Amino acid sequence: MRGDHVHHHLGRLGVEEKQEQAYRGLLRCTRATPHTLAVHLGCDDTEAVESVLNTLVAMGMATADGTEAYRPVAPSTVVARLVERRLKALHEEMRHVSETRDLLESLLREQEFENGGPYGDSQSDAPLIERLEGLVKVREKLDELSFFCRTELLATQPGGPMTKDNIDAARPLTEQLLRRGVAMRTIVESGAVADLATATYLQELTTKGVRIRVVERTAERLLIFDRQTALAPIDPNDSTLGAVAVREPGLVGGMIALFDRIWAESRELHEVVGSPAEGEGPEGGLSELERQILATMQMVDKDEIGAREVGVSVRTYRKYVAALMGRLDAANRFQAALLARDRGWI
Repeated sequence: MRGDHVHHHLGRLGVEEKQEQAYRGLLRCTRATPHTLAVHLGCDDTEAVESVLNTLVAMGMATADGTEAYRPVAPSTVVARLVERRLKALHEEMRHVSETRDLLESLLREQEFENGGPYGDSQSDAPLIERLEGLVKVREKLDELSFFCRTELLATQPGGPMTKDNIDAARPLTEQLLRRGVAMRTIVESGAVADLATATYLQELTTKGVRIRVVERTAERLLIFDRQTALAPIDPNDSTLGAVAVREPGLVGGMIALFDRIWAESRELHEVVGSPAEGEGPEGGLSELERQILATMQMVDKDEIGAREVGVSVRTYRKYVAALMGRLDAANRFQAALLARDRGWI
């Protein structure tokens, strides 16, 4: 089909170029027969134009008025229909993609069947304790276990603050698990939440449904997937040596019991670092983040600058400021800073 050259904008919504040309031609003509539209488009094949027009009718982009003529459906209606149809198709495609987990499991069963591997019918020879030497193998195993995790992930995170790279790497993995409905419980050390960036990231996770508790010192790094497989470092003092993946039910059960015991002895994150809504924390009721915000309130006038100074969003900064002013019964921010200094908070 020849005619005026047009940019093909509707292709992303499932419309072929010749269909779009015909629809645009109808919009210009407002009403046209296959012959008149073919002439308008500079096409010699009237039958081909009629076939395209009938396709447009089936797609809800045009109507036949009972004669030989066709009329275009309003662009707003057409685009809405096309978008809805495309979204349904994408949703169906995503559903099929999500089913690839089951497909992968079946392929792994085929691969492991002869050797009685972890996905075969014979579990007696499955590697109940698998040694993973080097960070590359650990990351591969971690990706595999995260991919198949369906119900719960338990984690202990020893050590101090998280680096920006660690936070950036952890965020998408965590969000993927949460989108699948995986329940997550994490235990961190108090040294980690003393860092503003780490504390802010952990608070962000709690707003998304992750349960986080804090202890003075926790055991070595531990991950437990669906209460079936545990991942722990070979040497707690040198994570580069690798890790062990444990599937032996007795050992995994012992690790779960250890996690639950530490969890019971730990404190909720908001009790340690506070929250914009409650403003509670250690040492006189202030968290380190609240102290920094109070100090910033003395020095800057604009929330945007203050938020940037302490490394939080403007919205979060304002919530903290409002909560602190309420606790101090201050009429304004400058007075709040003075009252906080009088009380020895800053």
